[in-house]
Amino acid sequence: MPHRRTPFYTMAVAHGAQMGRVGGDFLNALSYGDVRAEHLHTRAAVGLQDLSTMGKIDIKGPEAAALVDQIIVNDAAGMGLGHARYTSVCDAKGGIMDDLTVFRLAEEHFLMVTGSVNRLKLLPWIRHHAEGRRACVTDLTAAIAFPTIQGPLARTLLQSVVSDTNLATLPRWRFTHGHIGATRVMISRTGVTGELGFELFVPADEAASVWIALFAAGGAFGLRPYGVNAMFSLGLEKLYPAHGIDMDESRTPFHLGLDRFIRFEKPNFIGREALLRQRDHGVEEAWVGLWLEGKPVAAGTPVMEGARHVGRVTYSDHGHSVGAPLATAHVTKTVAVEGVELTLATPDGPRPARVTRRAFFDPEGTRLRS
Repeated sequence: MPHRRTPFYTMAVAHGAQMGRVGGDFLNALSYGDVRAEHLHTRAAVGLQDLSTMGKIDIKGPEAAALVDQIIVNDAAGMGLGHARYTSVCDAKGGIMDDLTVFRLAEEHFLMVTGSVNRLKLLPWIRHHAEGRRACVTDLTAAIAFPTIQGPLARTLLQSVVSDTNLATLPRWRFTHGHIGATRVMISRTGVTGELGFELFVPADEAASVWIALFAAGGAFGLRPYGVNAMFSLGLEKLYPAHGIDMDESRTPFHLGLDRFIRFEKPNFIGREALLRQRDHGVEEAWVGLWLEGKPVAAGTPVMEGARHVGRVTYSDHGHSVGAPLATAHVTKTVAVEGVELTLATPDGPRPARVTRRAFFDPEGTRLRS
């Protein structure tokens, strides 16, 4: 399969990006040479990442709301205009096909932003369920560049180049529109770093001028780019689950603690009956964070309580902001308790691990509410 390039590919390479294949068929910046520095700078000041590989699926028509409500476990019909909503998409057995964000652009118009790889399976799946409905499903992935600006100085920087909307009054999970130069962009107060941040939807053919404008203004704020690897370490510190790592079709929202986003009052959505059964019977495992010592461990590392196998690590990395290696794991529910001491069975011998159910960094989420 040939490599595809995002609209920011040339600019990212000029900044020293180390490129790699992500999103199934795209090349994107894995890092800019120093993941720790990218991570810490985004926490301390402001960083920009190219998320253009993520799927952008446009759904419009008289039955658009009904179609989206059938696809997602959260509520689409009840969304206000200008609202964004996090949700899971499940199969008939309740397994998580993707976790994504839905944007309501107009009364009969929605945009679904999917995982980079998962867009390849969700697009035909959504189109299948649109058959016979008065709703049009269009893949806009290549048409929309998708930079995200994250960090404590994100609003100040972005407001310096957007004069026709007030970002100070934009709440989290809302979006608005404004101009960067002559380019009209959609600006959403969303992100996966745990920082104050914004995601921008930019026409692909005007993306270069927007990148140039952001970095021209960003010099005064110390704007630097960061890559996929820093995105994962930032998300890990916030205990944000990632599809394909912490969840897939073998697990349901109940396994990840995402059942709070299910709206069972909706009469019909895919996976509803299976999820109702699981709600009534419960699950035997939970997804947790683990504080480690020494260094990160490999995904799949067994988690032990004494001699008893109680789970496996899903992801592990350096927690650069908290100064400790971290991990996430699916474990037996009986040990999924704050502060429980467990052991990891690594090739180098047993390693201590301590359970947490709260974010490793800024557990109260005060930085998001900045």
